Amino acid sequence: MPIKKQEIPEDSEILNLFNQEGQKECAYNIILKKYKERLYWHIRGMVTSHDDTDDILQTVFIKVWKYLPDFRQESKLYTWLYRIATNEAISFLKQQRFTQKISFEFLKRNSNNYIDDPYFNGDKLQLALHREIMKLPPKQRAVFNLRYFQEMKYEEISSILNTSEGALKASYHHAYQKIKKNLENIF
Repeated sequence: MPIKKQEIPEDSEILNLFNQEGQKECAYNIILKKYKERLYWHIRGMVTSHDDTDDILQTVFIKVWKYLPDFRQESKLYTWLYRIATNEAISFLKQQRFTQKISFEFLKRNSNNYIDDPYFNGDKLQLALHREIMKLPPKQRAVFNLRYFQEMKYEEISSILNTSEGALKASYHHAYQKIKKNLENIF
């Protein structure tokens, strides 16, 4: 059954569909259609590489398929999806740190992924912003991206990262100040 963009059901309807006999695959495909692009750009903001983002996104949706039957709806579906995506991106970044020394050259190479990206049409300031974001520790980068780019409320980010709102506000503030200071020095 083809679904038009305006006909995508609410999360609660998708979960009800998932729990109906013989409808799991249909509900999963709706989740995929509804959240794939949003999660792609969330992950991409953390890891910058298209190929790495695709790999992580695939892992995210494998986990969604595997664990969706156990989803207890104690949080919103999109919060749960973002938590999985964020955790996978952070795990990837930690793994990269062990396999590769993070240096200025590594950061420069990764930030150049945006230059080569056909979707990136930013100017020097946007490129500098992304370079500074890449210098943040993974969890701080996640907080900054969720708040700044995804425009999520601290309450939602708290559910995704399982961290107090106060700690998130402090983390965002520190990230913002670091980025602001470094951009002021550049420009």
